[in-house]
Amino acid sequence: MEQTKKHEVIVTDKVTKIFDPDGIPVNALNGIDLTITSGEFTAIVGPSGSGKTTFLNIISGLDTPTEGKVTLSGKIISEMSGNELSDFRRDNIGFIFQAYNLIPVLTVEENVEYIMLLAGVSKTERHQRVKKMLEAVGLEGVEDRLPTQLSGGQQQRVAIARAMVSEPTIILADEPTANLDSKTGNDLLDMMRRLNDETGMTFIFSTHDPMVMDSARRLITLRDGQVDTDETK
Repeated sequence: MEQTKKHEVIVTDKVTKIFDPDGIPVNALNGIDLTITSGEFTAIVGPSGSGKTTFLNIISGLDTPTEGKVTLSGKIISEMSGNELSDFRRDNIGFIFQAYNLIPVLTVEENVEYIMLLAGVSKTERHQRVKKMLEAVGLEGVEDRLPTQLSGGQQQRVAIARAMVSEPTIILADEPTANLDSKTGNDLLDMMRRLNDETGMTFIFSTHDPMVMDSARRLITLRDGQVDTDETK
């Protein structure tokens, strides 16, 4: 795929998140200003409680900031709600989870095509895209298997294929290597970097994994809900 001119895909403006368990306010995020551009391969890192997962949830629209604004592809998602937000997430964000989150009763092909089915993509195009994506992640020949018939690494490859097949603006990955052995995790990171280079799709990871940190081209470290360091390699 031809590389296009870089542009802003995510902009956060003074994003703050306050949780109030038991009536005691806890600042999870404290006024984060960040810009992420198209084609980045970026890791959000930091110690437990630093705000990584909260930040990922907010830039994906799974949670809303207490204060501040989140803009994704020119749209202010922090002001969206209901069906508008659900449709926008479906069309613009691909998710990769630590626990794979595959639907156990669906085959590999059905899991990968599911988001496109919701989006109303024709059966012919769904089949073509799934075939191409499974080849890209090295899973041709397992289209009819169920998730329980796959290894952990294969299941995560299915999850990556599912996240990318609808060609979203960004891929958000929350600890995607956590349940994998080091060789499988490394192979998947190499594959994702290759797909990042080939497609120009933006990848953002939340992680504790040193392998992911080493693989990332930009490393954003959060501490106490704020950006501590922001390093481009």
